[in-house]
Order: sequence, then structure tokens, then C-alpha cells
Amino acid sequence: MAAAAAAAAPGAGIKLGFDTYSINAWRWKDIQYLDYAASLKLDTVQLSSLSNYESLEPAHLARVKDHAARLGIEIDAGVGCICPSSASYNQAAQGDAVEYMLKGLRVAQAVGSKVMRCFMGSRADRRGALPLEAHMENTVKVFRAVRSQALDLGVKIAIENHSGDMQARELRTIIEEAGKDFVGACLDSGNPLWTIEDPFVTLEVLAPYVLTTHIRDTAVFEHPRGAAVQWVALGDGSIDLVRFTELYRRYFPHAPMQLEIITGRKPDVVPYLEPDFWEAYPKMPAWELARFVALARSGRPFMGSMLMAEGRPGPAIREALKEQQKMDLERSLEYAMKTLGVGVRWKA
Repeated sequence: MAAAAAAAAPGAGIKLGFDTYSINAWRWKDIQYLDYAASLKLDTVQLSSLSNYESLEPAHLARVKDHAARLGIEIDAGVGCICPSSASYNQAAQGDAVEYMLKGLRVAQAVGSKVMRCFMGSRADRRGALPLEAHMENTVKVFRAVRSQALDLGVKIAIENHSGDMQARELRTIIEEAGKDFVGACLDSGNPLWTIEDPFVTLEVLAPYVLTTHIRDTAVFEHPRGAAVQWVALGDGSIDLVRFTELYRRYFPHAPMQLEIITGRKPDVVPYLEPDFWEAYPKMPAWELARFVALARSGRPFMGSMLMAEGRPGPAIREALKEQQKMDLERSLEYAMKTLGVGVRWKA
């Protein structure tokens, strides 16, 4: 009976973990993240930035790989922005984009990861001096430049729909033009709302390409200027996570569910009722907008407790935000396990 119930769970068989950005205020490093994941009986961790490592020396990376193996934790590796023309690209810190990509791929291979997450930019790229298509072309060029090395290393690139940079159709274009043999998607379920996209549209469009994920909930609701969105812990928002997980399991059960829980931020207004807004979305199909509008009309504001801080909060607020990050991640993991049935190790 128990086995049958487990098999019927929406997320049965999907591995569960978290992206380190969920608890970035703790400023931990690789071994600490792995130990924390093991203490929660998780399957995976996404070390989504090179800054997550204590050292990038080969000996230390080998230690990280061995430690993860001893704990039974799988690692997803990652880097940041990889588009040299994006407003988000840090030329001073990252140098040449191709070399930065190669560095990330080598680190991923050294710690035993088969996937390296990255992203193109942010929503600023939809309104900059260059058209979005130019940034997309530059991203494809960077990917093509590292194709042979990625294949030799056995590491696939997972590009994320990140912070309002691209809708799912646009991300799919990059994947298909760069090459599906070594590029796929890191599907983020929270970022689509910044691009007036229903996360279910994102899932449907990117399903054939998903390698890994960033999963969180979002409160979406109507606003006089259009809609407002606020990232919240799992179960606190407007997204039908049971149905989302059922489709996840149907279309890409091989991809780990990496929770990226981001709280402590006020609602963000998406002013789609204002004409100027559409300068950034001239090609969006009406049917996709209709899906987003229906979601906003069915949603509600988050009415729970949440500490929010802007600017440079004092030490006491910073400590409270740290605790909130861990609390919201852990209760989201519990929701994923007990309500969605995700996670393999905790059931053993």
C-alpha cells in the first residue's frame, strides 16, 4: 500500500535539492553546502556560482567530488552571465566570455557534474542599446565556441530563463541554434512571471530541453497597472504546484528539482496595461498573454509574514534575513517532499 501511494505521488522518482542562491546570505562554501544537503536527506545540490567553491585548485575540486560521493549527493555546477554584450556581464571579473565558459566547464567536470548552469542576462537587455536578438546571437556564438570542449568533458550547458531576460520561446531558439547535443535548459519557474509568462507555458515550451531546474512559488495577482508578482516559499503562492509537478514528472523526470527559494522582496509590478511596456515584447503571441492574465485574475497577494529589507540593512536585520532564508528553504523542501512527493533519499 505504501509503495503504491509513493508511486502515485506527483513527484515520485524526481531527485530533490536546492540551488545555493537560496541561502546565499550564509556565505557558505562547497563542503558546507554538501553537508547541509546531506543533513536534510537531499539528493542534489546546485553549486550555481564559481564563488561557491573554497578554491578552484584541482586538489580541492577533487576533494569536493569525493566528499559528495561519500554523502551520496549529486552536484549540478554553474556559472553566471555568459553573454559578453549583456548589461549583466562583468568584464573586469570574468574576462573573455569563452574563457569564462571553459573555466566553468572544467570545474563542473572536476566535481563530477554532468550539467553546468548559466544565464544570458536580465530584463535590462530587453530595453538596452542593442536589441535582444543581438544578445541572443552573441550567446549562441559563445556556446558554439566551446562545443568541442563541452562534448569532450561530458558536461552539458543548461541556460536559464533568467530575471526577465527571455521568454521560453526565445530561450528555445538559443538552444536549437547553438546545438541540442550539448545545450539545454535550466527551467526557472519564478522568472517567467517577470516576462508576463505563465510558468506552465515555460514548462510546455522547454520540456524537451530541460536538464536541471530552479523551482519556487510566486504570488501573482491583478494590479491597477497590470499585475504584481512576489516570490514566496512553496505552497504560499498562486502556482498549482501539484499539477506542475505532475507535468514535470511526465516530461523530464531525469532533471533534479532544485529549489531556488527567494523571499524577502516586495511585490514587483508588471505594467502590461501601459503601452510603453510592450516595446520590450513586440513578438509575444496574444494566447500567451491570455494565459498570464488568467493566472493573475485567479491569484491573490501573499498575506503571510515575511521580513523585507531594501538598501543596506543593519546587522540585526541581516541576521534575521539569514534565518528567514533557511526557514523558507527548509519549509519549501518539506512541502516538496510531503505534498509533492519529490525526493528519493528522504523516503528510504
